[in-house]
Parts: sequence; C-alpha cells; structure tokens
Amino acid sequence: MKGIHLSMVIGIGVGLASPGAEPLAQRYAERGELIVGPFASAPFPHSARAEGHKYKEEVFSAQDHYSDSTVAIFIPKGFRETGQIDFVVHFHGWRNHVENVLEHYKLIEQLVESGRNAVLIVPQGPRDAADSFGGKLEDPDGFKRFMDEVVKTLREKSALKQKSFRVGRIVLSGHSGGYGVISSILDHGGLTGQVREVWLFDALYGRTDKFLAWISRGEGRLIDIYTENGGTKEETERLMATLKQQEKPFLAARESDHPDLRAQRLIFLYTDLPHDAVVEKRQAFRDYLKTSCLEAISQ
Repeated sequence: MKGIHLSMVIGIGVGLASPGAEPLAQRYAERGELIVGPFASAPFPHSARAEGHKYKEEVFSAQDHYSDSTVAIFIPKGFRETGQIDFVVHFHGWRNHVENVLEHYKLIEQLVESGRNAVLIVPQGPRDAADSFGGKLEDPDGFKRFMDEVVKTLREKSALKQKSFRVGRIVLSGHSGGYGVISSILDHGGLTGQVREVWLFDALYGRTDKFLAWISRGEGRLIDIYTENGGTKEETERLMATLKQQEKPFLAARESDHPDLRAQRLIFLYTDLPHDAVVEKRQAFRDYLKTSCLEAISQ
C-alpha cells in the first residue's frame, strides 16, 4: 500500500506471556479491571483471510495470523457507573497483538492518568501481520454486533453493579494500519451516530473520502497526528487542502508547540517523533482523552 513502508513494518517483538508469567489481568489489577477473552464478533477469523494473506514476498497463514479472536476490555478503578457507558476503542497497526499493544503503548496507564470515565477496548486485528484489514468489523453493521457483545460481556463478566446501562459516546482511536477498520466503521459500522471522536495516530494512509463524509456530518472531533516519514504526510496535507477549499475551519499546528486541543473540532498535528512513538512517547493518548468529550471520573 502506498505510504506504508519501513516505519510501519517494524515489529515490536513481545510474545504472549510464558508459562508461569503474571497473567495479563493481574498485571493491571491495581489500575482497574481487565477482561481478556475470545469474542464471536471479533475481527478474526474472517472468510476474506481464510487462506491467509500475502504482502510482497511474505505469507501470513490463517492459522498463525487470522485465528486470534482476543478482545481486551479495561474498566479503570473508580469508574463511575451511570445509565450509559462511554467507550474508547483502539485499533493497532501492523505486526502487533493485544498484549504488546497494551504494554508498549501504555494505553491503560494513559487512560488512568487522564481520569476519564470510560471503558477501553482493544480488539485483536491481524496478529503480527503486515495487514490493515479489520475483518468482521469492516462488514456492514459489524461494529454494532461487536459492541453488542461488549455490552453482554460487561453485564455478565465484569464487576459493574449496574447492568441496565446503554452504550454512550464512542471514541475510535487507531495507530498506523488501524485507519482501515475505522473508515469502515464510520461508513457502515452501524453505530456511526454515536462516534464522537476519531483519533488517527500517523494513520491517514487512504480511504479519506470516508473520513471526509464523517467530518461533513459534523458529528465530532478529529485529531490527525502525522510524521515526516511515516507515509501519512501527503494524504494529510491533501485532506487539509480539501477542507480549506470547502471553507471548513481546522487547526494545523506542530505538536511540539502544545496547541489547544479544544480550539477546533478538526485538528492536524505535525510531529517530529518517529512513527512508532506518536501514541505513547509524549502521552498523546492521555492528552487526547483529557481534552475529549468524555467526562471525568471525579465529578
């Protein structure tokens, strides 16, 4: 795919916990409740990858890369139960898996530090593969079915006392290849009207028409952080040029200047960080949470 090159295919290289290692849920127990398990509505397996996938000269088998249906759900300590639950759904990029995404990008730690009253969801995409496909979450209403299962899981397996909650605001966050599934969710996922924010962490490689359509509906905030060499700069600049032509206001700034993230609904941040550092290095995930539409745990 155009623009997806070395920076996108560097593997982080942490495997699943070895026998005797601390279970993933226990690792984060001091910060809240982590539920990890297989979902029927998870991205994979999917018929489009029944024979695996080939990228250039690499072959990614269905068994090794498209059979993991793991989903992680995290409820921060002190979570305030109301009649609705707001969600942040994060989609990882190439050559990654759920356990490593949580560890490497410090998503749980950043959510806790933000103080936002929201539940974090991290579904397994193509496992450790060079692939941006979002599996069942790219199918029509696939995201709605997924969120229905999230709700069912929280009602049956979490420590939440209030079981009659509804799905509230949804934030979609994606790093690198995570843009693909987000674009499909915005276009035909079934819950588009509840998506209040979209965060692209060096992730605008294409499908820009679907992001533009969501922007045109005026339903929420977009933050697009992009790097010099991550492959997203050209597409991001093209999107900004289109918005300017349409006379839609937006903020374009350097991340290092610490712009006001509440100043505009559409925000484009150029960063000097490398591709893999944009989520965690300067606590961007935390800062986007703190300035989001999501309420604080403490009221």
